[in-house]
Amino acid sequence: MLQNIKAFYGHKLAASDGDIGHVKDFYFDDKTWAVRYLVADTGSWLTRRQVLLTPHAFGHFDQDGKILHVNLTRAQIENSPSIDSHKPVSRQYEIDHYRYYGWPAYWDGPAMWGLGGYPVAMPAAKDDRDGQVHFHHHRDDKHLQSTQVVSGYGIEASDGAIGSVTDLMVDDKSWAIRELVVETGHWYSGKQILISSGKIERISYEESKVFVRLTKADIERTVEHHVAHAGGGNQAAQNAPTE
Repeated sequence: MLQNIKAFYGHKLAASDGDIGHVKDFYFDDKTWAVRYLVADTGSWLTRRQVLLTPHAFGHFDQDGKILHVNLTRAQIENSPSIDSHKPVSRQYEIDHYRYYGWPAYWDGPAMWGLGGYPVAMPAAKDDRDGQVHFHHHRDDKHLQSTQVVSGYGIEASDGAIGSVTDLMVDDKSWAIRELVVETGHWYSGKQILISSGKIERISYEESKVFVRLTKADIERTVEHHVAHAGGGNQAAQNAPTE
């Protein structure tokens, strides 16, 4: 089922043995359009450190109670590898993070989540059979971006501006971002429309713009029956354009 990513912001996070804070943000991969991490605001519990949780740990999402259940204990989260909140996510951190929890790494296979299309918590493949610890080059992963930051970015068709991003539609099973919700402004009578993430050419963070492989005419031809309903995430997702 597709969900508005904004529907998760601010919702409580519940570990198996107590509350751990609330949802602050998500980091997504702008090449595969997969949500890789949830950024947790832990309040006064774990101060001065950023806590990231991968979709492998996500449990039931209680929409009525506005709670996302996490299949981890508070101790597991507290003892997880620490990351500096002022630095981008590095591959070395990701390796340490996935090794700590024992999850298969998404970069160790051809599929979105490594060997499959879903973040399944299965035993990780061992990469230290000789008993030695292998270290990797510490680099910033420039493909991981904040969903909060992208909201508000302008949308550029091949022949001009068409609006701005107001939300992202995410599959709550695969955690892949399927569509962008776009506010068209005066160009298309102020309607909200959906544009498939498969039509995105690139994101320019310097210009705060998302470039799509569509013309205004392409969008006009396909969008007439695919207008997103404000606040109606699931209904909007069912009406998503396929062009």
